[in-house]
Amino acid sequence: MLFAIGCTDSKTTQDDVAPKAISVSTDKACYQPGEAVTFQMEQTGGGQLSVRYRHLNNILSTEAIHGNTWTWTPPATDFKGYLAEIYQKDADGHETVRGSIAIDVSSDWNKFPRYGFLSHYSGLTQEQIARNIKRLNRYHINGVQYQDWHYKHHQPAAGSVQAPQQEWTDIANRTVEKTVVDSYIAETHKYGMKSIFYNLCFGALEDAEADGVSPEWYLYKDKVQKERDMHALPSSWKSNIYLVNPGNPAWQEYLARQNETVYGIFNFDGYQIDQLGSRGTLYDAQGKEVDLPAGYLSFIRAMKQAHPDKRLVMNAVSEYGQEQIAQGEVDFFYNEVWGDAPRLADLSRILENNRQLNRERATVFAAYMNYNVADGKGYFNTPGVLLTDAVMFALGASHLELGEHMLCKEYFPNNNLQMKPELETAMIAYYDFLVAYQNLLRDGGDFCPVEVSPAEGTTKYADWPPQYGCVTALGKDLGQSLVLHLLNTSNADKLDWRDTDGTQPEPKLLQQERLHLKTTRPVQRIWMASPDDNYGIPRTLDFEQDESGVIIELPSLKYWNMVVLE
Repeated sequence: MLFAIGCTDSKTTQDDVAPKAISVSTDKACYQPGEAVTFQMEQTGGGQLSVRYRHLNNILSTEAIHGNTWTWTPPATDFKGYLAEIYQKDADGHETVRGSIAIDVSSDWNKFPRYGFLSHYSGLTQEQIARNIKRLNRYHINGVQYQDWHYKHHQPAAGSVQAPQQEWTDIANRTVEKTVVDSYIAETHKYGMKSIFYNLCFGALEDAEADGVSPEWYLYKDKVQKERDMHALPSSWKSNIYLVNPGNPAWQEYLARQNETVYGIFNFDGYQIDQLGSRGTLYDAQGKEVDLPAGYLSFIRAMKQAHPDKRLVMNAVSEYGQEQIAQGEVDFFYNEVWGDAPRLADLSRILENNRQLNRERATVFAAYMNYNVADGKGYFNTPGVLLTDAVMFALGASHLELGEHMLCKEYFPNNNLQMKPELETAMIAYYDFLVAYQNLLRDGGDFCPVEVSPAEGTTKYADWPPQYGCVTALGKDLGQSLVLHLLNTSNADKLDWRDTDGTQPEPKLLQQERLHLKTTRPVQRIWMASPDDNYGIPRTLDFEQDESGVIIELPSLKYWNMVVLE
């Protein structure tokens, strides 16, 4: 595979041995405008290194690196992505790239959210906690969701602000230590990340009435209130979860008080609100049919009014209630997608629906890879994960997938599947790419049809949505430039994002491709970048133009190339 194997220029042959890639990190996941970036590099083994700073395909500055730590102050413009390219020159002036890393200058995470998670809060040393968050920082994760941290759904904090408990059990009766939660929050804040606590908007355990939850707040499956709506859990867990009406003002006031305790004990930045998707027809304690999506909007507004300085994100499970959620003060769209929307094409449909609701709001997908394989121990299927991320990122979304482990189930503590080393390396490259080119990927523009065909050879191309046996071409018009995403689905055995059984094959490497793009617009320059090769660094492409369009020469295509016509 071609993950970070090193840059080659025209003087380098395939017989050359690529030098060892240099590991480099930054001191934050994102930076305020005008804030300096501190880089830390591993020992290099000698030789003078330099760094070249880029915004897209434009070189901003170049400098020699002296020592393993240095700083750079990016331009003060807000919401921009940059790439630092580390390279070495030999005596003949031949450059060899040794590594790269992206930089996000954004005053708020809601413009380009990259959401991660945590799910284990006991038995961890400070060193382990620091290592976990440092790892998320290398992926530029700028917000962390704390799953399964709380004591009870209706009483998330154990104890009081004056006398908080130091240890409690979560819904699965796992131990949670306050010191671990506190330490995680402190570590995330060092890197400029948001810490967001998780809870349902309508969950109550079986002892909730003893804690002040009124029977008048519950939801029922029948008009005569014989059957409460309930989410069943294993008998070894603390309780089933009984559902209350999220639109009930008294419940909203009750939970807002509980959240006041949460914020008084912990330095959380906000609340990740969850739901359970469509529940069918439900009734309140008076036998009146309940409009759950309307209740979601009412709930969001009540939570924001109670704590206006705290951030809110709400899950639209299978898009349920998305239209109402969109009207609330949430930082971005959060779509948990399931088997009812399994196709790669479903992702673009969901994103387009979100754009219709709010063009300025970003989207994060909670999407669980290799779902069936995760019932037992094993490894993620690298091709399935990378193809899905390539599509999500090209469409302008990000993927909730990285925490202490990679996510494979809706029960976040499930860590049955591990990343192989090649996938871990690729994930760094993909998240660097997502950040470095965020102004093309996630900052406006409109997707548009494109007409791509082979200028030579037998490779087939198809406009979005993906088709079997074809490279998928996805076009995006940004006014002064046209972005062409090439997604290698040419030998995919499925066109689903889930890769449920982990069988998606590795795509064949296509080399020296010549393709024709139909366009009547005059083109001045064409360049490309890929997370699969050349450390994500852009390179100028040769092309020919006539009245029918341009012929572009691609050096290679593995999973995903981004070609930019200016």
